[in-house]
Amino acid sequence: MSSARFIAVLGFSLLAVPAFAQADKVVAKVDGIAITEKDIALASEDIGERLAQLPEERKRDEVINYLVDLKLGAKAAAAAKIGDTPDFAARLAYFRDKVLLDEFLTREGKKAVTADAAKKLYDETTKAMAPEEEAHARHILVEEEAQAKTVVERLKKGEDFAKVAAELSKDPGSGKEGGDLGWFTKDRMVPEFAEAAFKLNKGQVSEPVKSQFGWHVIKLEDKRSKPLPDFAAVKPQIDQYLERKAQQDMVLALREKAKIERLDQPAAAPAPAEPKKN
Repeated sequence: MSSARFIAVLGFSLLAVPAFAQADKVVAKVDGIAITEKDIALASEDIGERLAQLPEERKRDEVINYLVDLKLGAKAAAAAKIGDTPDFAARLAYFRDKVLLDEFLTREGKKAVTADAAKKLYDETTKAMAPEEEAHARHILVEEEAQAKTVVERLKKGEDFAKVAAELSKDPGSGKEGGDLGWFTKDRMVPEFAEAAFKLNKGQVSEPVKSQFGWHVIKLEDKRSKPLPDFAAVKPQIDQYLERKAQQDMVLALREKAKIERLDQPAAAPAPAEPKKN
């Protein structure tokens, strides 16, 4: 057997066999109580949000320190007989139910997330989407109408729109970019601006347009139908939707099959009997 082949076989065995061993691997002890890799994984899931701002190299140590405190605290609580109280038993039963439900819904949700289901939902959703028009425009924003009229005259004489925008536009975002606003739909702009921009033909420059921001001179670069979102880009959201819908459907199905009694509320009055027909 070649060394490469041996390493390949050994690598496979390392991946395939010790998955359980790695989870049970003891990484620390506190008063003889073991802390395992599985403990670290569970604690990281539980307190991950608290550690979000820490550098990656510190997170593991913080989790282990947390588990040390947890083991010591749990040992002290057991010695104090806290686990023998009715309140603790009720809490334990509640959290057992909660963890079971969370695990059950997680498994059911993951079953619903398949490549075929995601592609089908994407196709159905994009098919139902009405085409939406987008415009690519530039603008020059000034404070007074007279200034806007002067801008229009300069442009009619052949001055470059982007150059004039860089010189005069008060828009802090687009001014330095030659007035370029990129692609946008009507709903992204104030109504006066949007109406004027979408009425223009490609390459046309508007007369001065007033909005709450001042006076605009607009040049339409192009129009197009808004491209559909790329499947790969929206797949994470699709998967999340499929998972949550499957979980919601599962809960509703369980409720539908169950006999639910509210003993803290008065019983509903029986429906009146229908009159007999002669």
